[in-house]
Amino acid sequence: MSLAPWDELRTALHVARAGTVSGAAHALGVHHATVIRHIDALEDRLGVKLFQRHAKGYSPTEAGQALAEVAGGAEQNFDALAARLHGLQDGIGGDLVITTVPELCRLLMPAIQALMDEHPALSPCLRTEERVLQLEYGEAHLAIRAGARPQEPDNVVQPLGDLSFGLYGAESYLKQHGTPSGMDDLGTHLFIAADAVNVRAPFDIWLRQTGYKVALRSNSTTVRADATRSGMGLGFLTPALAPEGLVQVVEPQPEWSAPIWLVTHVDLHRSAKVQAASAAIKQVLAPSLMKP
Repeated sequence: MSLAPWDELRTALHVARAGTVSGAAHALGVHHATVIRHIDALEDRLGVKLFQRHAKGYSPTEAGQALAEVAGGAEQNFDALAARLHGLQDGIGGDLVITTVPELCRLLMPAIQALMDEHPALSPCLRTEERVLQLEYGEAHLAIRAGARPQEPDNVVQPLGDLSFGLYGAESYLKQHGTPSGMDDLGTHLFIAADAVNVRAPFDIWLRQTGYKVALRSNSTTVRADATRSGMGLGFLTPALAPEGLVQVVEPQPEWSAPIWLVTHVDLHRSAKVQAASAAIKQVLAPSLMKP
């Protein structure tokens, strides 16, 4: 069995996606006869039937589905490689994707603004997702992560410091439930916490270990801040981002702090764009984070 050319594999992938020769031809920008020729040649080369032909189009066989899965992964790798090569050549311009945790978004705005002012050709994008974006596949240029040190072997990881969290309450809550006098006076209070299936932050782990009562859980940082502000319970907030009108009832504790890491992929780490973004992020975040 000889090695199939990438053009034929890519054609089979698009036929599997579109379900028709015409749809694949449109996506690839080629004539429909080229698509048919590629599929026929690929089936002859591999010695297996990849598609069932019928009046409405082409349906992948089990072998065709397996080939499409592998070809899809190869396409992602090629796209990621192209993005890296363009990033190395383009300099400080074009797309700049930064991924981070929601708690740091507002703190990062001055860094992004400084980058835009100094490099107007940049087009920044700030993404927050529960899923960890994969730098090796070009999903982001830089990642700012919280928690345990990232362990991906091809990433460059730099410590930025620790993000501190204190315990806050609204005046309405404190009027009804009283103001805690310290850490030893929290057992009778209500708390706002993360979703039970997503307990990763140090303060949420601490709260689970104490067994204190939780009034509301949410996977949204904004919702948790709003619930704290509405007086539903005490919430963990970083002092720099605590909404106005809230009272800090317990100062930041070491066991509540989260280490922050700046992560870049080794292939892009020294590119002009990533270096400029890294420098701006470090300069802006440094005053807001405790030293590691």
